[in-house]
Amino acid sequence: MTSRAYLSIENLGVTFGTTSEVLRGVDLTVDRGEFISIIGHSGCGKSTLLNVVAGLLPVSMGAVILDKQAVEAPGPDRAVVFQNHSLLPWLTVYENVRLAVDKVFGGTRPRADRHAWTLENLALVQMTHAKDKKPHEISGGMKQRVGLARALAMEPKVLLLDEPFGALDALTRANLQDSVMEIHAKLGNTVLMITHDVDEAVLLSDRIVMMTNGPAASIGDIVTVGLPRPRRRLEVDTVPAYAAARHAVVEFLYSRHAAVRTAA
Repeated sequence: MTSRAYLSIENLGVTFGTTSEVLRGVDLTVDRGEFISIIGHSGCGKSTLLNVVAGLLPVSMGAVILDKQAVEAPGPDRAVVFQNHSLLPWLTVYENVRLAVDKVFGGTRPRADRHAWTLENLALVQMTHAKDKKPHEISGGMKQRVGLARALAMEPKVLLLDEPFGALDALTRANLQDSVMEIHAKLGNTVLMITHDVDEAVLLSDRIVMMTNGPAASIGDIVTVGLPRPRRRLEVDTVPAYAAARHAVVEFLYSRHAAVRTAA
């Protein structure tokens, strides 16, 4: 595999200790501006793969190449939004985002520009009205919006989402999904997202990467979602391409689940 893609995961293997092989031979290329979802049963190494791309875990073999540079450590070119918002409770919404802005751009942008950039990203996730509130004063969905603003404010080359909506109620989750689609349409950012939700993956993604069961998990198949953008939640479920992509993912996951039950 060559490294000409914007993000290239090449023959990736991850082993913990000497015996626990989590990932084996993972190959994936991602174009600039693509939205990729990674889905699979628990224990298939989804989070491990994301953490390797983030630079939080070392590879045992293979490589991750981002914009022609090898990923070997965490960096501001890869921002992660976890299921747990990870906001600092003693800082306001504004200060949580500003902290990231100062960390990345403190030496390159004047103070007034950093202030304006912080406000711009809060506006992007519709959180300007709560900029002076502390995390304990806002809802779970609002906290995730702040976490997303903080990540986007770093201007990462790749936005990494680790089940960012998994702990939210259905309505809040749907609203945030719509916001992510709008932001992706506006910014054209490259996104790698882990999810357990098939409908979420089909709605948001250009392609869905389906992982085999662990240990030694790899990519079992990739589904291309042939839905034009912009996508409207209330319309896509009547489109044949939506149904086809959803069926392919459900069929893959069901076959893997059935294989586990047979083996047991």
